[in-house]
Amino acid sequence: MNTNGSSVSEFIILGLSTQPELETLIFITFLIIYIIALIGNLIILILVIIDPGLSTPMYFFLGFLSFLDICCTSTSLPKMLTGYITKNKTISFYDCVAQLYFVTLLSSTELLLLAVMAYDRYVAIVHPLRYAVIISQRVCICVITVISIIGSVNSIAHTCLTFRLPYCDDNKINHFFCEIMPLLKLACADTYWNEIATVISDVILGMFCFLLTCTSYVFIINTIMKIRSAEGKRKAFSTCTSHITIVSMYYGAVIFTYARPRSSLSLEKDKIVSAIYAVFTPTLNPIIYSLRNKEVKVAFKRIVRIIDIKLV
Repeated sequence: MNTNGSSVSEFIILGLSTQPELETLIFITFLIIYIIALIGNLIILILVIIDPGLSTPMYFFLGFLSFLDICCTSTSLPKMLTGYITKNKTISFYDCVAQLYFVTLLSSTELLLLAVMAYDRYVAIVHPLRYAVIISQRVCICVITVISIIGSVNSIAHTCLTFRLPYCDDNKINHFFCEIMPLLKLACADTYWNEIATVISDVILGMFCFLLTCTSYVFIINTIMKIRSAEGKRKAFSTCTSHITIVSMYYGAVIFTYARPRSSLSLEKDKIVSAIYAVFTPTLNPIIYSLRNKEVKVAFKRIVRIIDIKLV
């Protein structure tokens, strides 16, 4: 018996599929994805830390994005992968609490960070002469601190609201990690206030960040269109395309997951959508930024060259 009156002391995470014949394929696929996500984001993070050419606010935010992605995939995937190996898919009540807290914290902080990164591009393109003053190192640190605090407050609120509910008989979570919506399906009490809190959070965080991002890009595109040379326009757009790609995938998945009433939930679809923002987007982030960003590729080649020289 837990402090919230639940008779459930552990949950069973069903994973992405309940069909045993697919488990090996899912395990191999997501193990590869997890490894790629870890290596890719770790490379980006190391490059941002040690390469002088990437010591700008844009790459400071990119480094923090990679850090969030490493933490997010490491919070959501290992338990599922371990369950496929050991055939033990149980997770304790309090481990589930911790997993929900960290996944919510990381996803909401990343949502805010993507909006901040859009504003950073807005200042760089629309107000280039004032960029160093507006987006200073001190401002960057303050912004990271503030969005982390907001993400933490949001996560604490949702975690407390979710686990204040009693969970009586059914303890099978139809998901691959402890997520708000699948847990609400199991609660043997009214979840009205949980749904209200989810909608409020989605409007305040999701919609606000989305509108801030869209507004930033309206001004960015307007400024770029005023550039006379085609080469100038291409260079300006090239600094934004990676971010736009990530934003489109991440915002779409998060809003689809949380911006709907409980009655319209389809947990099978939600598992796929959650995999986009919790697994696939963190994996694609370093690939997209490295393939479409010349400075990152140059920094990577420089570090590889230094390592080769030292080894010789």
